[in-house]
Parts: sequence; structure tokens; C-alpha cells
Amino acid sequence: MQHDKGILLESGTNELEIVEFSVDTIRFGINVIKVREIINPVTITPVPNSHSYIEGIIELRGEVLPVVDVAKALKRPASNQPAKDKFIVTEFNQQKIVFHVHQVTQIHRISWMEIEKPSDLYQGLETQITGVVKDESDMILLLDFEKLVTDVNPEAGIDQSKIKRLGQRQRSSKRLVVAEDSPLLRKMISDTLGTAGYANTEFFENGYDALLYLQSLVESGHAIEDEVQLVITDIEMPQMDGHHLTKKIKEDDRLSALPVIIFSSLITEDLRHKGKMVGAQAQVSKPQIGELVQMIDEFIL
Repeated sequence: MQHDKGILLESGTNELEIVEFSVDTIRFGINVIKVREIINPVTITPVPNSHSYIEGIIELRGEVLPVVDVAKALKRPASNQPAKDKFIVTEFNQQKIVFHVHQVTQIHRISWMEIEKPSDLYQGLETQITGVVKDESDMILLLDFEKLVTDVNPEAGIDQSKIKRLGQRQRSSKRLVVAEDSPLLRKMISDTLGTAGYANTEFFENGYDALLYLQSLVESGHAIEDEVQLVITDIEMPQMDGHHLTKKIKEDDRLSALPVIIFSSLITEDLRHKGKMVGAQAQVSKPQIGELVQMIDEFIL
């Protein structure tokens, strides 16, 4: 594993940088892109009747931010040296949240190919781990921060009611390919697209499998536009991320006509340029599923 403190400026390299942190004795990682800053603990104001994971709120440069106790969320003991704990200030899903952890150690630059999907033996639909990175002597677990936030505030997840507000929908015969590593989100997206009339959808749990599928269609002599009309991809996925998948599609003359929509919690004004660099037609932030459906309508209806 290579250690590197330079921020990835290129897009579509299939690499990421993770901040390694620990809770109790377990090593975890978070994508650097989600991290705004890391600060020492400050005074927390408790909020009565809030979710059990929420320690309270802090004020940081004029903003009031919630603090999630990661140890409590993972059912691990509290820190032995709370004065040395760290607060990771994050931004994703169009919101800022602080995660209270025990230690922050270093940054690793790795390839998504080095990240393994958690085995079904220790992963259910409600898993808190999205990937496993093998280090020389140990493992780093990539924590599912989106799920932690949805546990605390279910309204932060995908809301099908926004689709129902679009009114009666015609069933579409258009075929979509979706690359999304979270089983929970795959089901939610499938249900929501079905409600929107897009029932003919093929799901893959990473960009690599989605790309192999698209390549297999054109290698058998079919024009891609006759087989698939649109690709939707997450960014953070084991094996191949969404930026690299988009780049591969756009570089392949047989696939480049396919519209690609990036649907990710990492779509912010600061990071939107990364999707543009690899040729994505549109980028929609989770959980804005209504906006996603309107984009699909625009490209293929």
C-alpha cells in the first residue's frame, strides 16, 4: 500500500485517498473527498431527545453541526483518552456532519482494485462496511458513512414520495445499467426507478462488472444504443469507481454514445469538475432521486 499526502487532482485514475482512523482497536478508513477538516474535540452542546448516536451539536466558524459518536454507532467502548480523540468534519449528501473518532493516523493512496467487497458471510443488507483494504499485516475497513447518517435520519435517504409527486408515469421499455455497490441503495433505486416506469434495469455492484457487461454486448456484434440507453453510476465502488467507469465508456468508440449520469453523495460544487473531466452527461447528488428521474427522462424519452 502506497502512502501519499498529495490530493488526487486527476479524474478517472481509479485511485482514491483514504484517511485512516481508529475506534477502539479497529482501523477504519474514509475517502479524503468527504473530509473537510480534522479538528481536536471542542465543547459539545447536548440536544434533548436526539438519536442515541448523536452526542450533540458544535459551532464551527458560524455553522451549527451535529456530532455522531462513531464508537456508540458501532457498539464499541468509549475512548480511554478522550482528550486525544479527533473530530472528522465531513461533507456529503449535501450536508455537513462531524464524526467523533478515537485516533486519526495517516493518509493512504490506493487503487479501487485493492478494495474487496465484504463477504456475504459477515455482511447483511444492513452492513456498516462498504469495503476491506488489506494492509501488510492488518486490514482497514471502509465505513459506510451514508448508512450511519440514514440510521440517524431516515429522511436523509432516498425518498420515493418525490417520485410519486411526478404523477402517473408511463412504463418505459428503455434499458438502463446501474452501477451501485450498496445492496440497500440498489434495492431503493430499483424500487424507485420501477415506480418511475423504468423497470428494465440491470444492476452491478461495481464499475468493473458494469463495464464488462457493456463490452460483452458490443463484442457480440450489437450496437450499444440498441441494447442499453443510459448508464447510472455511483462514484465510490470497489474494483472500479464511477469516474473510471465513465472514462472507460467515453474512450471506447463502441460505447461513447451512451449517456452517463453520476449519482453519488460526493457531488458538490467543488467536485463537479471531476465528473465533467471524464465526460459524464450529468451529475446528481444523492439522495435527489426526483432530479435523477428527470435527468433520465431528458436523455432517453
